[in-house]
Amino acid sequence: MFRRRGEPHDVNLHVFSPCHAAAEINRMLAFRDWLRTHEDDRDLYATTKRALSTKDWRYVQGYADAKTEVVKQILARVCA
Repeated sequence: MFRRRGEPHDVNLHVFSPCHAAAEINRMLAFRDWLRTHEDDRDLYATTKRALSTKDWRYVQGYADAKTEVVKQILARVCA
């Protein structure tokens, strides 16, 4: 459900252009599936997200950017 302007957010919506949708969705699903079967990377990702959740972010993109390096490290293993 979407909320009116000024109300708290409770949605994380990913939007893709038609020409990139399939590849990006497949990448996200591969990341998810990897975390389900690789405890060390799942713990790394969870620890990173928990640490970042203690900070105040003006925009959610700052949070996303801050976890990018860990996501890249894990994706390198997914795609290896």
